[in-house]
Amino acid sequence: MVTRLTTARPRGGRWPNVLAGLAILLIAAAALMMAGAGPAYRGEFISLGEAFDLLRNGVYVAGGAIAVSIFALLFSMLTRRSTPALIATLVIVAAAALLYVPWQHWQQAQQVPAIHDITTDTQNPPAFEALADAREAAPNAVDYPGDATAQQQQAAYPFIKPLVLAEAPQTVLAAAQAEAEEAGWRIARITDNRLEATATTRWFGFEDDVVIRLTEIENGVQVDMRSASRLGAGDVGTNAARIEQFLTALEVRLE
Repeated sequence: MVTRLTTARPRGGRWPNVLAGLAILLIAAAALMMAGAGPAYRGEFISLGEAFDLLRNGVYVAGGAIAVSIFALLFSMLTRRSTPALIATLVIVAAAALLYVPWQHWQQAQQVPAIHDITTDTQNPPAFEALADAREAAPNAVDYPGDATAQQQQAAYPFIKPLVLAEAPQTVLAAAQAEAEEAGWRIARITDNRLEATATTRWFGFEDDVVIRLTEIENGVQVDMRSASRLGAGDVGTNAARIEQFLTALEVRLE
């Protein structure tokens, strides 16, 4: 007598595993698209518009991964399948973490004005000299945009002000050079009272130009700074943050 052994078919069949697998593929594709948009543009493989499209489509794919994961999670709970349910949960968490960065970026963009040229002296902004040609070749202008930008800056970033130090100009300039080099900026020129450099953003590799001007005053020196993007109408607060961080670090270094 022959006895046949039969294996019970899992509840729900293969669909919980299929949905969980699809969710994994979607979140992996979204991560590659979103993480690769910046480096692909920076490496000149795609245009800026194509990079933004890739980033946007990555957000959509991540949203799709969440939708599939929710469906997989519900199906797995109904059929009491723990492994697909765990996978779906992990994909939802990963997608939320992946979407947090662009969401935070978008939130910040809504809170700051669409300006790209920030300075501690809006009445007499430090001028770009050594970097003038590079800025002439870029979409954004060399000259400071004017009163409209100044008013928006003062409303959004009232903390952007000159730094006054009770130090000799040579000491301040040396400290400013050290801070610029530590930040990884590409220095274009240094004179007795000026420093010009270019800062490159990490992800997309956008180039922002910086000029630092020292003015001797009674018992010290006044440090003025200007940071301006070469590309884009707005900088999402990047240049203001750069000035604030640099002047704070400069003051700490000199202490």
